[in-house]
Amino acid sequence: MTDKPAVVAVIDDDPSIRDALGSLFETVSLKADLFASVEEYLQASKSRLVNCIVLDVRLPGPSGLDFQAQLASSNDETPIVFITAHADIPMSVRAMKAGAIEFLTKPFRHQELLDAVRTGIEHDQSRRAEVQALADLRSRFASLTPRERQMMALLAEGRMTKQIAGETGISAMTVRIHRNQVVSKMGARSTADLVRMADKLGLASSKGQAD
Repeated sequence: MTDKPAVVAVIDDDPSIRDALGSLFETVSLKADLFASVEEYLQASKSRLVNCIVLDVRLPGPSGLDFQAQLASSNDETPIVFITAHADIPMSVRAMKAGAIEFLTKPFRHQELLDAVRTGIEHDQSRRAEVQALADLRSRFASLTPRERQMMALLAEGRMTKQIAGETGISAMTVRIHRNQVVSKMGARSTADLVRMADKLGLASSKGQAD
């Protein structure tokens, strides 16, 4: 969670619905950006963060379901809550199979929508935190020297100090120095923690790649 209020994008061609939902979200301290079409949203979304999309199924231009598919094809994982006055089972099944948080039929209870949106926001913030953590991990890994990267990969494979010394042709003391440097630079609490980091990075042994 961040100090900034979460942002909900409402895409609905009915201005009365947009305004009503905008007011609803403001009552629970959620910032609402309102759009009449997918095109309007796309023009604005390039410059702003959105944590959840409340999306009408039937819209001028691309439908809500088409837009959901478009987002998926572009690897945009912003959570979607569908709302519609014209629901049918195949439509709702398609939306949910494609990853929608919820599919609500108008008229719906306000709390039902708020619960769905909060679930979407939590998913989005958790995903963004994981992405940031991995980016930070990759940045720390990039700060390692070639020898230290090799050392981290060998440690991740469970090699002991003497084994690493034998494989790399350096002394056990030098191995320990490199290991301590890797642990420090990566911000690991222990060798076991370093192994978990290596797993997240998808490391394989880089034998022979060090200077």
